[in-house]
Amino acid sequence: ALLRGIDRDDVERGQVLCKPGSVTPHTKFEAEAYILTKEEGGRHTPFFANYRPQFYFRTTDVTGTVQLPEGTEMVMPGDNLKFTVELIAPIAMEEKLRFAIREGGRTVGAGVVSKIIE
Repeated sequence: ALLRGIDRDDVERGQVLCKPGSVTPHTKFEAEAYILTKEEGGRHTPFFANYRPQFYFRTTDVTGTVQLPEGTEMVMPGDNLKFTVELIAPIAMEEKLRFAIREGGRTVGAGVVSKIIE
């Protein structure tokens, strides 16, 4: 995009260009995701509450903490689940935004924002 009056150094990877107020930054949301199996290139082992992977939205990534639903002790590779995420930094997002879950340089899951909490 060509932006008048904006210096190249003022723009960083992951920033969002939009109409003011149309997309707002958030840190906590509910998500639905699929966790890849070992055969699909994902995790070999399950993960538990407070798992802290990287969440990739558009072109930016941020660490987040996964809060599992009550009664769910662990998540196995190959599972579909609903959970809550709290990011360490706010990201411009809206419902239905897709994201990748990454760990150690590889994608371990894919999901969608189902509800914004804060």
